[in-house]
Amino acid sequence: MDAQAGEIVLLSLRVSGVALFFSSLLGIPAGVLLGLNRFPGKRLAVILIYTGMGFPPVVIGLLVYFLLSQRSPLAGLPFLPDLFTPEAMILAQIILAFPLVAGFTMTAIQAVDPALRLQVMALGATRAQAALSILREARNGVIAAIVAGFGGIISEVGAVMMVGGNIAGRTRVLTTAIVLETRQGNFEAALSLSLILLGMAFVVNALLFILQDRWQND
Repeated sequence: MDAQAGEIVLLSLRVSGVALFFSSLLGIPAGVLLGLNRFPGKRLAVILIYTGMGFPPVVIGLLVYFLLSQRSPLAGLPFLPDLFTPEAMILAQIILAFPLVAGFTMTAIQAVDPALRLQVMALGATRAQAALSILREARNGVIAAIVAGFGGIISEVGAVMMVGGNIAGRTRVLTTAIVLETRQGNFEAALSLSLILLGMAFVVNALLFILQDRWQND
């Protein structure tokens, strides 16, 4: 069990870490765009983001399953991963976390005093430089957005089980392993994995808190 637990932890870190990186890479700019600009279709985009923030993970898993299945019209495209692989799980978690990161980032950007943008641009800053200044001012909210995205990723079960299959040594992560051990009546193993998952979440959130605290002191 120790060797298996090590593999499960490493795969969980890999899948969650990559998913969090890409969801933040896409979600933060999207949140800045929605928070600072007016354009046709913005209301619809915001509604879609809010809907995605509360979207059932199992439905996301079902959509990704069909997207990657042989019945999909996109089947065979080289950039799409195969089902029952870590890459398919990463894709599902990116889709799950993206609305959370984008939505909380947008809210943080909108909470910044609008006069700041006018002042920065009056000093000769470009639109991109002004956006970076506002993003820096909203950095605490952006950290909260990343934390929300990580929470959605690390606690997810349904979507990763549907597209990953919970295959031992290949796609079994902490959350799916906990479900399996509980169903089999191995409550000690399930509790041990649960403690590891809680510890992982604590360490990541502690690191993000330290980063936030350092930014506040800059």
